[in-house]
Amino acid sequence: MQRPDTQAYAQQFPKLPPTATDAQGHLVYTQFIDGGFTGADGARLATSDPVTGRQWASIARGTAQDVDKAVQAAHRAFTRGAWPAMNASQRGALLRRIGDLVTEHAEWLAHVEQRDNGKLSAELSMQMRYMANYYYYYGGLADKMEGTVIPTDKPGVFNYTVYEPLGVVACITPWNSPLPLASMKIAPALAAGNTVVLKPSEFTSASLLELMKLFQLAGVPDGVVNVVTGLGAEVGAALVDHPLVQRIAFTGGPEAGQRINEQAASRMKRVTLELGGKSPNIVFDDADFEQALKGAVAGIFAASGQTCVAGSRLLLQDGIHDRFLERLVEIAGNARFGHPADPQTQVAPISTAPQLDKIESYVQVALADGARLVAGGKRAHVPECPDGLFFQPTIFADVDNRMRIAQEEVFGPILSVIRFQDEDEAVAIANDVDFGLAAGVWTTSMPRALRMAGKVRAGTVWVNNYRSTSVTSPFGGFKMSGVGRECGIAGMREYMEIKSVWLSMETDIPNPFVRR
Repeated sequence: MQRPDTQAYAQQFPKLPPTATDAQGHLVYTQFIDGGFTGADGARLATSDPVTGRQWASIARGTAQDVDKAVQAAHRAFTRGAWPAMNASQRGALLRRIGDLVTEHAEWLAHVEQRDNGKLSAELSMQMRYMANYYYYYGGLADKMEGTVIPTDKPGVFNYTVYEPLGVVACITPWNSPLPLASMKIAPALAAGNTVVLKPSEFTSASLLELMKLFQLAGVPDGVVNVVTGLGAEVGAALVDHPLVQRIAFTGGPEAGQRINEQAASRMKRVTLELGGKSPNIVFDDADFEQALKGAVAGIFAASGQTCVAGSRLLLQDGIHDRFLERLVEIAGNARFGHPADPQTQVAPISTAPQLDKIESYVQVALADGARLVAGGKRAHVPECPDGLFFQPTIFADVDNRMRIAQEEVFGPILSVIRFQDEDEAVAIANDVDFGLAAGVWTTSMPRALRMAGKVRAGTVWVNNYRSTSVTSPFGGFKMSGVGRECGIAGMREYMEIKSVWLSMETDIPNPFVRR
């Protein structure tokens, strides 16, 4: 099975202006700065299809000068013109128009995203349609961030609080879910009244630039949202360091997140950092066996393990350990590889060649540490995609939680199975990592479910399900999994300042030398 030709498929969406092509037929994407696409003549980076291993497009290799142009445009848009003249209700209406356009063009956005990162059509179709909810939700929330009248203990004054936007926000997004993770940041930032400069992964920039065409159609004022593509060291660092940037919202690896946090701290900038995890998926003896089995598969092998919340540590209680592991190995061995556009495919390719190399290297790390390989462990050859970047669903048994395979985020379809005896040991193992993004608990005991939810140190705990998320619910991590929250009302507040205003009701200040 093959995807439709990208250029021919684009003709089904006549509202979208066409993207230029080069002499080889590759799409040529440019920067999006101050309301227009620009920068096609400079240095470029190839972007490849993980299904074929071949280039299909190119993006601009941005510079610090491009970053400055984009930030200056965003700052101008924040301080004068159409954007600050809009009230919150008008911003909300604009976001809802974006949501309508995303819904209308969901198939196209999914097609472009798949060309870049190789995700299954079934998952991308769902993600793109759900993505409109970020714009609908925050569009509705835009005019509902109410301040408070404070009943202070100071006589003769009236005190109230208001929420205000920060200014220019920098958003840096990864390659595994480019559009949903970008929208998770763009929508609340705009609803709050900020302006935005985005730096997508150099591996997956095309879909975000296609999204900017929808922003143009919606009538987003020039400079309110900008996209600068390129390498992290050349574009991301310049964006984080720019003096006009007030907040950095980053999703990615912990090493890059630490560097961003340190760089931002030198200028006292606010940060929202989602830095991945090593999430425990804990199955007790009394769990619904079949449901827990499905949850374990979904936790690690969905999206080929390339999710920040991947349940990469499977904790199995003694009584079910052997039977559960046997069934899991059987499922992993029978998983269907294929073209991600085929609805029968279960295992999609790894999104980038460097990530595939990293996954392969962790197999050797695990073997060297003494883990027992019971499924997978190598690259997969898929006849209909002979040059695709596929890796087998991989399971290690007899894993000690101190092993690197249990402590470090792999970001691939590699599962570490760890045996435990009782609830206390499960909690100890679950919390004995530097990360704390998510966790799963499988049990039919409600008291145990509540105890575990309270004891496991993670920003999200799923009980008898895994990977459920919503724009309405805050998402973020404990410990090295990050700082701040995205989604929900909490996610909106990350993009706002709270200001306290004091009004005097007195006609005379008795003694100006004494603090009141």
